[in-house]
Amino acid sequence: MDTSFRLLPEQASTFAPDVDLLFAFLMLVSGLLSLGIAGVIVWFAIKYRRNSAADRRATPSHMLLLELSWIVGPFILSMILFVWGAKLFFAQRHPVEGALEISCVGRQWMWKFQHPNGRAEINALHVPLNQPVKINMISEDVIHSLYVPAFRVKQDVLPGRYSTLWFQASKVGRYHLFCAEYCGAKHSGMIGEVHVLEPTRYQEWLSDVVTGTPQMGGGGRLFDQLRCNTCHMTGGEVSRGPSLLNVAGRRVPLQNGQQVVADDDYLRESILRPAAKIVAGYHALMPSFEGQVSEEQILQLISEIKAMSQLDAKKPEGELKKE
Repeated sequence: MDTSFRLLPEQASTFAPDVDLLFAFLMLVSGLLSLGIAGVIVWFAIKYRRNSAADRRATPSHMLLLELSWIVGPFILSMILFVWGAKLFFAQRHPVEGALEISCVGRQWMWKFQHPNGRAEINALHVPLNQPVKINMISEDVIHSLYVPAFRVKQDVLPGRYSTLWFQASKVGRYHLFCAEYCGAKHSGMIGEVHVLEPTRYQEWLSDVVTGTPQMGGGGRLFDQLRCNTCHMTGGEVSRGPSLLNVAGRRVPLQNGQQVVADDDYLRESILRPAAKIVAGYHALMPSFEGQVSEEQILQLISEIKAMSQLDAKKPEGELKKE
């Protein structure tokens, strides 16, 4: 990790150069305007100082060119900044297709990450170089904020709702990770490191399960332990609950005639408060698992449901079928 003094953090993601360029433009514009205003103030102070021979006769009360210049000029400048900033904002808020998905749970005062193969780590995150990474995040207590200065990305982590952050690391190394939202007495200690590895080295790290390394276990085992398979049959048997095959990401028809997309928030709500949105053709028989499963276990179950949903990109969006 580079410990030398820098005006800005090291650039280590594809977002960093674009964000820094916008920041530099903002600083340049602010500096020029500030110098211009300060210069005019100094010039007026000297020209109209006491006992000076400056002409103090009244100036024209209406100057159309001057009025247009200070209306049109700032408007054009602000629109440039708005469009430029909005472009970067939307780029950071829309992950690219095929990104590596990693789950994150924030709690006082630590970060816990889970990789697709079930390997977990605390206050550390290993990611591959030059590959888009999408982090699905939730908090178990208060609002946190995941911030990696070298990547120029930051996103609030909320209790009871999923949020996402994505980036593509462009340089191998170790980089600071912070909580950027005051979350309690030990907020300053809620820190960690992001380790960017070559793709082959990352795969080696994933498969290198050392004794004592945190493991979250598979969602399939938890799915069986909670007896989810007794109601959500995946075959042709008659079941008390809807099949979970091809559910994730699809539109689900509800009992009230509406439809909802089965995203992470819907799946989480269905686990904790199953009666909130009842699937058409079924009854409110499922018990609530609120207070019985942790956020980490919910993420495991959602990953398992996604694994059941082998979506075909060429197939039109379908609906949940009652089996």
